[in-house]
Amino acid sequence: MRSGWVQVGAGEPIRRYNVVMSAAHDSPLYARVETVLAGEITDGDLKVGDQLPTEDSLIARFGVSRITVRRAIQNLVSRGLVEIRRGKGTFVAAAKIMQDLKELSGFVEDMHALGHKPTARLIGKEIVTANATVARQLALTRGERVVRIRRVRLADGVPLSFDETYLPLEIGKKIITNNLKVEPIFSLLERKYDVPLIEAEYKLDAVAAEDEVARALKVKPRSPIFRIERTSYSTGSCPVDYETLYYRGDLVRFVTRLVRRNSR
Repeated sequence: MRSGWVQVGAGEPIRRYNVVMSAAHDSPLYARVETVLAGEITDGDLKVGDQLPTEDSLIARFGVSRITVRRAIQNLVSRGLVEIRRGKGTFVAAAKIMQDLKELSGFVEDMHALGHKPTARLIGKEIVTANATVARQLALTRGERVVRIRRVRLADGVPLSFDETYLPLEIGKKIITNNLKVEPIFSLLERKYDVPLIEAEYKLDAVAAEDEVARALKVKPRSPIFRIERTSYSTGSCPVDYETLYYRGDLVRFVTRLVRRNSR
């Protein structure tokens, strides 16, 4: 067992921690260090942007080895609670938005459900010819005209995703007459133009942000981001909306729930 009083914060009001680390405890030492630090982040003692104490300070505070401290910090990184900035130190990270992949919903619906304020910045709306991918996803012939809409979607004023949406020409021409900074495309399709959305196919992968996407999302070029290809279908499995969505990897985490198939 290691125990003792540790004073932290030179030049600041004295704070003393009675730290007790027992090898006989059920959980390993790194897990206990992780739990204490995670609790301080959750309670607000350590706020977003605050720098964690140095490794040497944590070693002294908890009376553990450097390996133990590093493993605890790495676990906090994996949980998205802190981030390591090379040459600077370890800092409390902004909480990630948890995006649930259980049902077909739009950005505005998702952000409202999570308590965030959604807004949009329109990059462009135009009629273009469908390339092979767009034509295949919308069940069209390559070279047919489609409507393309590009927007940056923000949550609480922070750029979260860069969306590129393709719609069949006739419905697309109607959609772009609306204020797309305010009106969600899903709502317009269903409520204004009576095009019900029944289901969608998702494809998600991790990519490096190209220059245009990086500028839109205010991240460095080649930063890791999520790319989602989503094709939404209406009645009779008719594709009506094909999107490529680029989400910031540092601000979003996707979550789903899987059910075990009966193997018997």
